[in-house]
Amino acid sequence: ATSWLTDRVTELQSSLEVAEQRVTDFRGGIDLISPQSLDAMERQLKELRDRLANTRVQQAAGADRLETIRQAQTPQEKAAATGDPQLEAMLPRVSEPAIRQSFETRFQMLLSRLEADDQRQLSQISALATSEAELSAQIERQSNDLITLQQYTREAEASRLLYEYFLSRLKETAAQKGIQQADSRVLSNAVIPMSPAAPRKAMIVALSGLFGFLIGAALVLIREAYNDTFRTAQVLEQTTGYTVMGQVPVLPIRHRQDGIKYLAEKPTSAAAEAIRNLRTSVLLSNVDNPPKVIVMSSSLPGEGKTTMSLALAQNFAGMGKKVLLIEGDIRRKVMTRSVSSGNQKGLISVLTGKSSLEEAVFRDKDVGADILIGESTTTNAADLFTSERFAALIEYARNKYDQIVIDTPPVLVVTDARIIAQVADAVLFVVHWDRTQKQTAVEAVRLFESVNHPVSGLILNQINFKAMKRYGYGSYGSYGAYAYGSKYYIN
Repeated sequence: ATSWLTDRVTELQSSLEVAEQRVTDFRGGIDLISPQSLDAMERQLKELRDRLANTRVQQAAGADRLETIRQAQTPQEKAAATGDPQLEAMLPRVSEPAIRQSFETRFQMLLSRLEADDQRQLSQISALATSEAELSAQIERQSNDLITLQQYTREAEASRLLYEYFLSRLKETAAQKGIQQADSRVLSNAVIPMSPAAPRKAMIVALSGLFGFLIGAALVLIREAYNDTFRTAQVLEQTTGYTVMGQVPVLPIRHRQDGIKYLAEKPTSAAAEAIRNLRTSVLLSNVDNPPKVIVMSSSLPGEGKTTMSLALAQNFAGMGKKVLLIEGDIRRKVMTRSVSSGNQKGLISVLTGKSSLEEAVFRDKDVGADILIGESTTTNAADLFTSERFAALIEYARNKYDQIVIDTPPVLVVTDARIIAQVADAVLFVVHWDRTQKQTAVEAVRLFESVNHPVSGLILNQINFKAMKRYGYGSYGSYGAYAYGSKYYIN
């Protein structure tokens, strides 16, 4: 057996050396590759293909636009096709020879620039396509080389394992003479434990729960320490120095357009009662001379001032008053998207004299009031509201309507709200519950004070009473009667 194993080991050793030499020769004849490098090259190829596709899309869009510009004949078509502000500015005087020459020079410069961009993108597409083809061929070649190298390596490893097995058997056979094995006996049976010695799961779970509680408490305390928003009317009044006239709960709706419909269909809900309380506070703020023109504003967008304007106008109309609702935020025109209107005329048409107030207003069935929407205009909004025509419009509306509600832009974003406040009897300022920063609200009301028209009252809007209860404001005075009115309200 020893002689046969010796011959077999010699043969296997020769086979192993041949297999390892073949692996070494093949590895030396190719580029050094690895699965990781192939993965990186494939990712690079994917990025190159994505870039090529994006460049082709951009080139196609640019070519379409270039073709549209080339087909333009008249100066109006050329200006519309290029979208260039300078060409549009020269249109009114394009009939003049000098202006016409400048117009054509500018148009040819834009056309040349677009043609150069199109050629550059075509060159870039060609270069990217060439790089993509070269990289694909390189990946395919190196993938085949890697498969061959792995096959040779596996064959060499199999030869090595077989050689080591026979070598160990040879050594065991040669050393078997004179080996004696000692007798053994069982001294005692092993004792099966009832529970594992480690890990101690009960202690680990208890410590994890304790540390989790401590970390959670610390995070809650840190968050409360850094909280800088308004959660109660008392804090809002103490911070700003103005009276809170209304506390409106969050409406159970998904879209802004459904807010007025909800108030119209649920007149006995907590939200509807909150709007009625706001209306009462506004009317009683000056018993001898109740405010007739009411401006609604906020510090930043998204605090609910448009919804409050619509709701207050709806509530005044429910009293039988003749109400006019004006969209003063003509930059974003949020109210236009919240009401159903087929009317193409609005505030700009009235101010420019293209239509009368009676022709421009329309009545929304859910609001129940006359609405004057905003229109798109190239004129600066602040210049429109400082004009005498706007003041005359408000004075004319005072004689025709019982109440006028104006929805204005955020005071910290643009100056329109402070300008419109000059013609108002009352300024209502909306604060978003648990979102508006204290310093933001203080700065916003200060801006109204700077123009000698301080706010008449504050509205704490979109209050989440369930969240307030979680915060610990559980007393009646902390968040109003609406949280306790389940027997009075039908939401």
